Amino acid sequence: MLKNRTVVVGLGATGRAIASSLLRRADVEIVGAADRDPRVVGQDLGVLLAGAANGVVVVSDPAELPAADLAIVATVSDLHRAADVLLPLLERSYNVLSICEELAHPWRSHPDLARRLDDTAKAHGVTVLGGGANPGVLMDTLPLLLTALTQRVESVRIRRRTNMARYGAILSKFGLGLTLREFATARSRGEVVGHHGFEQAIGALAAGLGWDLDSVDVGEVEPAVVTTSPRVGDHMRIEPGQIAAVTHAARGVLKGEVVIDLEITFGFFDPADEVAAGDDYRIVGEEQVVDLRSSVGFDSFLSTVAAAVNASTAVVEARPGLLSMGDLPARSVAAKGERRAGRTPLGATTSQD
Repeated sequence: MLKNRTVVVGLGATGRAIASSLLRRADVEIVGAADRDPRVVGQDLGVLLAGAANGVVVVSDPAELPAADLAIVATVSDLHRAADVLLPLLERSYNVLSICEELAHPWRSHPDLARRLDDTAKAHGVTVLGGGANPGVLMDTLPLLLTALTQRVESVRIRRRTNMARYGAILSKFGLGLTLREFATARSRGEVVGHHGFEQAIGALAAGLGWDLDSVDVGEVEPAVVTTSPRVGDHMRIEPGQIAAVTHAARGVLKGEVVIDLEITFGFFDPADEVAAGDDYRIVGEEQVVDLRSSVGFDSFLSTVAAAVNASTAVVEARPGLLSMGDLPARSVAAKGERRAGRTPLGATTSQD
């Protein structure tokens, strides 16, 4: 089996989880890793990921990374900031997959930068993909696939509840762990911005459905749950009186009507919370209504890691340019658990010798 030489840029909670998963695959060889955090620079990647040393030393500057087939970038949500990393990688002829939310479908939200990324990738014969769970799959590619069951779509409505307990640095942008007063102040200062990616998910949905929207309206983040007892995540503890969950929503408007209606509640949840569990999809079609419900919801962190890892081979094999997850054949991003090293393929027989 051919192995894609891969580098990982960004070793926060999500980047480390992606790297750990890649190390378990037989079709991937991690040859480099980069992160700005001085606490991890110089460390062996395998040891950093609580495993055996593998000889890959973390560097501080992506420019120091060796040549590779693919760079997976897990740094920031803001595309303008991410582009400072993405463009040099493309210019060095890396295929690039980034979980930057604003890269998922930036043609409406960042048209000039999208064209620059597309042109740069094509000039060097490589692909750049915004690939994560949301946006990437859950609020764009998955509902687009569901629309295949009706010939004309009138509206799309999605409600999600996202457990944030596994996340690290990105929690600050949601205002979790603040009091109501602190939240109001932080939001007024632009420090609480909520979900990056609504515009991109709505843009991808609209493009797939052939809709030229009048507008995409993203609301303000709103507190949803103030906890009365401590709640503990992997990287944060929320105390009584602090915000444990927030809600953020966005709408796509066509001919004066809301045709795409997205809402997510992010938080550290408790069964007693007055927040409906699970994820709900409703596509109102001319012939029928398509309803899909996950009673427990899709785990955001695990889904992001899986979506990035499963798409890694597809990025290397895709046509040059800036692509979105919906541009890739479904089978190319399907789970590749068979390619995990050290596992017997399902259905295979093992030797009894």
